[in-house]
Amino acid sequence: MKALILAAGRGERLRPLTLMTPKPLLPVNNKPLIVHHIERLAQTGIKDIVINYAWLGEKITAYLGDGSRWGVNILWSKEQQALGTGGGIKNALPLLGTEPFIMVSADIVTNYPFGNLQKMQLKPNILGHLLLITNPDHHRRGDYCLEGGLVMHRHTGLQTLTFASIALLTPALFRFGNESATTFSLTLPFGRAIDAGRLSGEHFTGYHCNADTLKRLQNAEREYPKFINTLC
Repeated sequence: MKALILAAGRGERLRPLTLMTPKPLLPVNNKPLIVHHIERLAQTGIKDIVINYAWLGEKITAYLGDGSRWGVNILWSKEQQALGTGGGIKNALPLLGTEPFIMVSADIVTNYPFGNLQKMQLKPNILGHLLLITNPDHHRRGDYCLEGGLVMHRHTGLQTLTFASIALLTPALFRFGNESATTFSLTLPFGRAIDAGRLSGEHFTGYHCNADTLKRLQNAEREYPKFINTLC
């Protein structure tokens, strides 16, 4: 199984830090955000990692190289301009092959055990499996609901949850609905799969921090020692 780390964002909400340093290279516990993911994916036995890049991408490629320092093989998906989360993944599909792959955003900090997704067998009709978390204070409205193991649109009477930016996705998800756009958000293919009842999910209750603002990056730095011993 391969993994994809999304690393093309500009990090607007982390300025001025991201004016000279790409968001994935900002440190938490003296280690770049993206390296935490690379190390933990390698620990689960995932050796082929695709990384997309755009803003200050040359600094990311220079720092990570071919990944051999961490015992992995990094494949690079360059974007001439940011394509959005969905478009970025679609652009990287030739490097990801035909099998399901793990997707994680570079700017989150979590103790989720990636091995769970590596071992997962999706049902034949399922196009992807999302991790959802309890709505954080900055996103009280949430993104989706869960019912019977399937991801649903927000619905009155059901608990709303927030997409954790971690998923097991199939390449078929990006062909479903004959999507021809090149720049789009993941919410587009997710929405189509939800409408067809073909997106599963689970509620993850472990540690998760979206380090996309200075305050949340500082929170991750402060909280890291509390969950490091539970990393899988």
